Amino acid sequence: MRMPSGRYSLEVNGELHALEAPAEAPLLHVLRNDLRLNGPKYGCGLGQCGACSVLLDGRLVRSCVIPLRAAAGKRITTLEGLGDRHCPHPVQQAFIDEQAAQCGYCLNGMIMATVALVRDNPRPTDAEAREALAHNLCRCGTHIEILRAVQRAAVLMADKEDGHEAPR
Repeated sequence: MRMPSGRYSLEVNGELHALEAPAEAPLLHVLRNDLRLNGPKYGCGLGQCGACSVLLDGRLVRSCVIPLRAAAGKRITTLEGLGDRHCPHPVQQAFIDEQAAQCGYCLNGMIMATVALVRDNPRPTDAEAREALAHNLCRCGTHIEILRAVQRAAVLMADKEDGHEAPR
């Protein structure tokens, strides 16, 4: 049975999008298939692995379990909305600097969770970073580099807020 479609307006990465889709369509499918954003990944489809993480009105959520109707009218930020290769977000830069990726599949979730963590807790301890990232599954073994990237991100974010350029 096909779900009836409706018209929805989404603000994604600061840009308004009008689209027609089923109300119960997972936000992840809309982001990837309709808006062609590849940052959020399809992992488990159950909201457990973190690969699909986005910020919804600034709150970290798993887009695979958020229905389109629940996201309509809210601000959505994906990995692409943080920065780009010419001007990466400080968290993205920290992950680059610390070489905190191997296959990269978990990276979207790790970066989005780090953005939320450092925004809410500018100087997280290693234990707090581990807790914040505990629900993002990574099979490649770059956990040490990811934790270093979280700490580096905190420094880069603090320096950005202070108007200083952090050392690389």
